[in-house]
Amino acid sequence: MDTSSTIHDLYKEIEPFSKGMLDLDGNHQMYWEISGNPKGMPIVFLHGGPGAGASVSHRRFFDPRHYKIIIFDQRGSGRSTPYADIRNNTTRHLIDDIETLRKYLGIDSWILFGGSWGSSLALAYGIEHPRRVKGYILRGLFLCSESELDWFLNGIRRVYPENWLKFCNFLPEEERNHLLLSYHKRLINPDPTVHEEAACAWGQFEGGCSTLMPNSKNRIYGYQGRVLLALARIEAHYFVNNFFLPPNHFHKNIESVSQTPAIIVQGRYDMICPIN
Repeated sequence: MDTSSTIHDLYKEIEPFSKGMLDLDGNHQMYWEISGNPKGMPIVFLHGGPGAGASVSHRRFFDPRHYKIIIFDQRGSGRSTPYADIRNNTTRHLIDDIETLRKYLGIDSWILFGGSWGSSLALAYGIEHPRRVKGYILRGLFLCSESELDWFLNGIRRVYPENWLKFCNFLPEEERNHLLLSYHKRLINPDPTVHEEAACAWGQFEGGCSTLMPNSKNRIYGYQGRVLLALARIEAHYFVNNFFLPPNHFHKNIESVSQTPAIIVQGRYDMICPIN
């Protein structure tokens, strides 16, 4: 999942000094960019969703005098192509893509920065490549558990009942007992008249639950058409496949990351990724 808020006191706007498209498998092409200090501490931004994509504002999270800021769009997301493509799109693929990018850029090790799904992906990468991680900065920790997914799909109605009812009632009555499967079926349908309406309903639900006070300027409300489709389709794809991870993956492999410095920030009012 991905959450966004109004920008406060971020660093000045900057442009990348290097960017490109990296071929991953002959089909998927990854957008990447580097900004900040070319000789600075490497830090890589891992966006949420999965499927949300990165934005220009994400460069502003980091001091450009100190950090070499690496940003990329995960498979099917943002400026990567093919857009909203779920073929060969799993957590294992994303871990391998991060490592491919690291080697391509000639970086020995880096800091991983991610929120929500970005925090999940950071830890998943760190479990596989612990010696390549200098440290973690994680926001809205999400461990891909069954209880966390059930909270997003059902439990959150205790906080946002009107948003959940609208999300649920988008579906025919006979399909409302299987929210995820019903939405997934629509989102992967090739007919735009089917998947676009489902993507809009999904995005409005997630966007409406992402802030305490509804705000039409919230980034997720600004998603339109194909941009919104990637978020909804790829999220549903990962959800129905249990994030392509075995049960309790992070707990069982905590030793792989426990010795690496980490900062974890958990928002008091984060209802998408609540403290657990």
